Amino acid sequence: MVEVREREAFLLWFPTVPAGPIPPAQDPDGCYPYPTMVETARRPEVRRVTMLVIENELVRAEICPDLGGRVFSLIHRPSGRECLYAEPVVRPIRILPRQAFTSGGIEVSFPISHTPVQIEAVKWELRQEGGRAFVYVGEREVKFGMHWTVEFSLGDGEPFLTERPFFQNPGTESHPWMSWSNASLVGRPDTEFHYPNGPVLEHRSVARELDWERDGARRQKDVSRMTGWFWKKPDAQAFGAFTPSLGRGLYHAAEVATVPGMKLWTYGLGPHEVWPAQASLTGASYIEIQAGPQADQSVKEWLLPGAGHAHVETWWPTDRPLDIRALAPPAPALPPLNRVPRFDWARPHEVGIWEAVATAWKADNASALPDPTGPEDIRWAPSGMERLGEALRWAAGKAAGRARDRWLFHLGSWLAGREETEPALEALTASRDDRARALAGRLHRRREDPVAAAASFRSIESDIIALHPQVVVERDQALAALGPETQEERGKWMDAVAGLEDEGVAERRAALLLDRGRPADALRVLESARFQLVHQRSIRSKLWVTAMKQLGETPREIPAWLGEDDLAEFGAYREHREV
Repeated sequence: MVEVREREAFLLWFPTVPAGPIPPAQDPDGCYPYPTMVETARRPEVRRVTMLVIENELVRAEICPDLGGRVFSLIHRPSGRECLYAEPVVRPIRILPRQAFTSGGIEVSFPISHTPVQIEAVKWELRQEGGRAFVYVGEREVKFGMHWTVEFSLGDGEPFLTERPFFQNPGTESHPWMSWSNASLVGRPDTEFHYPNGPVLEHRSVARELDWERDGARRQKDVSRMTGWFWKKPDAQAFGAFTPSLGRGLYHAAEVATVPGMKLWTYGLGPHEVWPAQASLTGASYIEIQAGPQADQSVKEWLLPGAGHAHVETWWPTDRPLDIRALAPPAPALPPLNRVPRFDWARPHEVGIWEAVATAWKADNASALPDPTGPEDIRWAPSGMERLGEALRWAAGKAAGRARDRWLFHLGSWLAGREETEPALEALTASRDDRARALAGRLHRRREDPVAAAASFRSIESDIIALHPQVVVERDQALAALGPETQEERGKWMDAVAGLEDEGVAERRAALLLDRGRPADALRVLESARFQLVHQRSIRSKLWVTAMKQLGETPREIPAWLGEDDLAEFGAYREHREV
């Protein structure tokens, strides 16, 4: 007998701090229009969430729509064993695209690596038909305006959870996309890696190809550092991991023709164990077994207007090792795709104001316009609303004074988020909103025009915006690009925020000291900062290496206290290059 229901649950949730009032359009550390996070609280709050339970006599799964629709728990019912890394805590760490990644469960990403809404609420629906139960989670995402739905289902007597992601582009423009299913499992020294043989791309401090049968790791204890492996030509369609000391494991099976992506990720045993320890209260480590419709995470495809994509994956919780070559992908009877729900925008508090602007524009009713948001509000015009630019331009034309400036700022942000840089700069330049001046400064930097960038930052009038750490950092980068003649000006701004304990400001203070030929002082700034860990970023490491060289010392291994990894640049994580 299969059942599906909703239940209430509570989690310890560590709040995050957004970067600031300047939207992350064309920001290498962000993903417009989602706010980028720069810090995680050191103490959690208690937060109520919804769990969607689907179970039969062999499998029990809980899906959490308040965590982006991830599978939070997957239990092998005959043994009662939890087969996922299912900590009762949400403790985000710095991983792109939003610098707010939380581990655990099974995350399905779309339209970029590590879904932007993994700590946000999405829409959901429950169904039960005959001998099968369904949980649907999804939304219309705000970056490109595409629909995504993940269908989780379970049939009578099935020992596996079926996952069917469905993506559809309802717009008039093509958009890039990728998707990976990322399952986190408890990792112990005896955790066994059960993966196919064949050529594998290994990603660590360097990327190289190896033969898994000859050179691959067999257990967690065989790996001394964070490492990822992508299978290029696997000789089986299933893979997984099993931990004998826990008597539990998880396997994945899918048709390689439609789900060619196959990955294993671990932090290993050694200095990098501190990274997964952040995700729990006990410091427990984890590994990740991953699959997807792309060959690896450096690949994106294009979804054409009106087109869709669907594929099927299965997850097998177990209390014993399984033979990956005997684990054939099943073919459960699933409803036709036209019966899969297409959810709309998921969070009304984010999109309501922009829908109101569009409605007023269509009716040509200026009296129905809402008030444009100010610098205290970090809701930015969704780039996924295709015709919103026309509505924002109309709104600016109907307004005057400060309201006009704010609508022009939002128009410029929307255009910049859609990579329309020149029209964005036109709108931002016409606005007298200081947020527009700051965003224009960033866009000029990306165009490698430091003179125009510095002029934009210098034109900011409000101390509230000028002294915000987000602006302090970007202005200093713009001024530094002009050369030594700006060091006095840079110093005045750094003195104005000398009491701030901010990671970005500490980095720029160290950079200024290096430019002034004071490497020992720069090192002291770096050493005194309390950096949180951040993946796929090397700014602090480069500063440290520069300081060591200025001191006449040969740079040693990058210190762990800088909080950055040493992974080779790889994968479709960063939307823009650093400048």
